[in-house]
Amino acid sequence: MQKHKTKDVSIQESVPPEITTDAQTCNTAAQQTAKEKSRVATLSVISNSCLTTSKLIVGFLSGSVSIFSEGIHSGIDLLAACIALFAVKQSAKPADSRHAYGHGKFENLAGTIEALLIFIAVVFIVNEAVQKIFHIITGNSGEVGDLALSLGLIVMGGSAVVNIVVSTLLMRVAKRTDSVALEADAMHLRTDVYTSAGVFFALLIIRFTGWHILDPIIALFVAALILKAAYDLLKKAFFPLVDISLPKEETQIITEVLALHDDKFVEFHDLRTRKAGADRHVDLHLVVPKFMSVAQMHEVCDEIEFDISKRLRSTHILIHAEPCSIDNKQCPYETGSSDSCQHCNSQPQSMVE
Repeated sequence: MQKHKTKDVSIQESVPPEITTDAQTCNTAAQQTAKEKSRVATLSVISNSCLTTSKLIVGFLSGSVSIFSEGIHSGIDLLAACIALFAVKQSAKPADSRHAYGHGKFENLAGTIEALLIFIAVVFIVNEAVQKIFHIITGNSGEVGDLALSLGLIVMGGSAVVNIVVSTLLMRVAKRTDSVALEADAMHLRTDVYTSAGVFFALLIIRFTGWHILDPIIALFVAALILKAAYDLLKKAFFPLVDISLPKEETQIITEVLALHDDKFVEFHDLRTRKAGADRHVDLHLVVPKFMSVAQMHEVCDEIEFDISKRLRSTHILIHAEPCSIDNKQCPYETGSSDSCQHCNSQPQSMVE
């Protein structure tokens, strides 16, 4: 049976003041969130620019493949930071005629692109490391000089410290704002912390032992860590692009809110969820007593939407309300087999003698 009536009916009624106040507060909070996301993304671009330049220069001058691979890694981080900055600025834009559901998926698209770029970087790093191992085994140089080791230690140590600070800030804001793009950027930098520390200790060992074979081996270790981060990022960023449902925990929150209002409706079905960036989209069918007025129906829907939004931020909810006793089912109250309907606040005027 085709259903035509939905909750989206223009009616003249007063909006509860607490809902109006909360909506205004949410708009202000959204603007502040967008500014905060933009600030930390800009900080990431600046720090990665400095680290990429220093690593590539030292890696090129020293001939150290592990330092050079770290420079490539930081270059990917820089590109990722630029993409993240663009994505958070785009996702903060309000919905328009061409993007009626907002711009949230820009963040997912950014994360997916970042992950694919990392895979390309891994191939380059592995190729350079394998060639370096071959050169060392065959005796064709491949060794790192003392000056290069000293510069490498300074750059790698400084890189680890800087990225600890920046990645912590990024991850903190990403978790608070539910930003996929910032989380992707933070994951990049967190991996860079581990790999920079690994290269630092490898160079330290080489300095005292002369085991230059450690240089390309550490580069391969770096590549493995980057590959794992890219895989995790790709899963998190790509699946929302194909409208995968919200996690079970979040769906449970929605059903819990509906349960709190179950005395005001008959049942619900066809619950669907998806996510676009930090924005959640929820729609469902709500079966209400057939004698309920449009105004009453609208109020119930508003209360449900309000409570879901309090539990899950950035949630957009669409409720399709439909009357009970459809599909050839008769209402017990209508047929006289029941004196009242437990879901009706009062008897309909048409049924009163």
